[in-house]
Amino acid sequence: MLPSPLSPSSAPISFDLVVVGAGGGPDETNLSAYLVKPHNTEWEDGILALEAGSGQGTLAQLLRKDPRIFHSVKSKAEAVSKVHSASDIYSFVRCFLLSHAHLDHINSLVVSAGSLRGSRKRVYGLKQTLQDLELIFSDRIWPNLASWKEEDDQVKLLYSSLIPDGKYKLVFPDIAVQTMPLNHGRNTLGQYHSTAFFIRHEPSLHEFLFFGDVEPDSIANEPQTINVWRAAAPKIPGTLSTIFIECSWPSGRKDDLLFGHLTPEHLGNELTALATEVVKFRITNQQNETRRRPARKKQKRNSLTSDELKDALAGVRVFIIHCKDDMNGDPNRPIRDIITEQVRLVVEERGLGAKVLSAEQGACIAI
Repeated sequence: MLPSPLSPSSAPISFDLVVVGAGGGPDETNLSAYLVKPHNTEWEDGILALEAGSGQGTLAQLLRKDPRIFHSVKSKAEAVSKVHSASDIYSFVRCFLLSHAHLDHINSLVVSAGSLRGSRKRVYGLKQTLQDLELIFSDRIWPNLASWKEEDDQVKLLYSSLIPDGKYKLVFPDIAVQTMPLNHGRNTLGQYHSTAFFIRHEPSLHEFLFFGDVEPDSIANEPQTINVWRAAAPKIPGTLSTIFIECSWPSGRKDDLLFGHLTPEHLGNELTALATEVVKFRITNQQNETRRRPARKKQKRNSLTSDELKDALAGVRVFIIHCKDDMNGDPNRPIRDIITEQVRLVVEERGLGAKVLSAEQGACIAI
């Protein structure tokens, strides 16, 4: 039997990820939300919630369609008899990891905060992200149900800042995160930031890369995504072969209407930048291994030829997320399918070698 595109082709599985929501609005039943656990554990052992757009209501819908989405890795007989409710699943969440505090990424966390079951849950993010979340938990927009104080056991949510210092922080048993800031456009207050997360399975050191919302480096005042690509390049595809990245708009969207998001063409440029960094790393690594260090001019970001970049991202799966729903579009062909196909064509035309897939709501993805 051929391997599923939702499973890695050869590497051992480290994570299970369920897509609760992968859209970017306006459909409130399909907003950014992913539930993650180490592959060798049960869902009831604990879950990391990656973003928190859609939540218990959407989970209930998904479970009605397929009660075994959150199946056990134990015997089939045990798994069939173990059916969890949406409330059960949410009670298994131990922590939330937020890329930024826009409503389509935090909606379910806010709405469900007063009725969360289970132990107190940490909310991880950049300090600014958590401070933005405080504006909602202010006893005006919503009751204050979160705290910065470790000793404050009267609330269900505990703010925990992540520092973008190049180090990995353990946020969950066997899961550590490296945090890197991203641009997400500008507003009346200035530059707004999102986050990219390297999410690592500590026992195996395998990891995946997850992006919040992304402004293209090509139009940003101070490019930041390139820093993520440089950090990723040495790991591809050995320990890092899965990337989740947004592509909110279809081809043809004007730059002044992106609002801090990507189109297929801009995503193609970003993946080309990653391929460039991968090739540069391999060239340097090869030189070091052979102890030959001929003088080379410092290469600019996209200075390599298309032949040199060919198949640089072979073995990498790129899952497209955060497509903006077209509520007036063709119901038989969702916008995510259109955007994913456009990205796939760009990647194929450039010969980068990555496999482009759509992160579909309700899918269970093995990483």
